[in-house]
Parts: sequence; structure tokens; C-alpha cells
Amino acid sequence: MGMVACFAPVDAKIMEQLQSDPEQIESFLYPDDGESEPFNYFDVDKSWHCIHFMLCGEVDAGESILSLAILGGSEIGEDVGYGPARIIEASQVREIANALSQIDGDTFKSRYEPKKMQDADIYLADMCVRDGDDAFDYLLQNYIGLVGFYQDAAKRGDGVVAWLC
Repeated sequence: MGMVACFAPVDAKIMEQLQSDPEQIESFLYPDDGESEPFNYFDVDKSWHCIHFMLCGEVDAGESILSLAILGGSEIGEDVGYGPARIIEASQVREIANALSQIDGDTFKSRYEPKKMQDADIYLADMCVRDGDDAFDYLLQNYIGLVGFYQDAAKRGDGVVAWLC
């Protein structure tokens, strides 16, 4: 199965509800007793760590706006898979969307260094070393989806809940 990075947009009202009662986070992330997904849910599958590293050159969460795209936000609630979910505020979502829009496919490709990713022990780096351009195509497809997700959330003025499951 593996670790998947997931994202759901949240409007101001839902954001306030979750922040005032963090115990609601699990039912928000896994509606209908886990049979459904949150509205406008998006995931980057297992490519999350590679994308994160390609965006900011860091293994773990950092302070840069690009670091916030995958691993950023303030923890909320209990463990929901691989740690607590994280809330990214609407103002940060706008900044993330803007920063991501500056990195087109060619720029993203220029940051693809499978051996460097492997040396940093990035999740799925072995696949990148083994599969080369085919692995990059998988990462690019997920990256393009992530950019679109953040741009749509920013246009609506939404915040984001991010989690690893």
C-alpha cells in the first residue's frame, strides 16, 4: 500500500469548526465511516516526498512556502494515518499557489535528481533511480495535479487540510 499524501480544501466555516473542535478532524477526513472522501479531495499518491524534495531541497518540513505545499501546516487532532493532519491557512494557500505557479514542467524537471534523492533517503527514490524518465512522468503528473488543486483552493479562498495516510 504505502504512504499517500492527501489534501482537502476547507472554507472558513469548516476551518473554524475544526480548529475549535479538533476531534472532528477524523470524521471530516473519513466521512461516512471511511466510505467516502472529503469534498474536492486530492492526493499525490506516493509521489509526495519526491515532489516535496524537488520543490524545496529538504527532506523534512521547512519554513519556505514551497515546503508548506506537502508537509506544511499546523498539526490538528490525533494521528490519522502517519501522524496528525495539518491545517494550512487560506493566506498560506494563496502563497503556495503563487509559488507553485512559478515552477513549470521544465523547471520541475531540472530539479529531478534521482541519485541525490536516493542519497537523501527520499521515499520512492529507489524507483526514480530504477525507472528514470518513467518515474519522472509519474511525479510530473502528480505535481501538475497538486498545482491545480492549490490554484483552485486559492481562487475559492479556502484553507487546506493535509495528511499522510
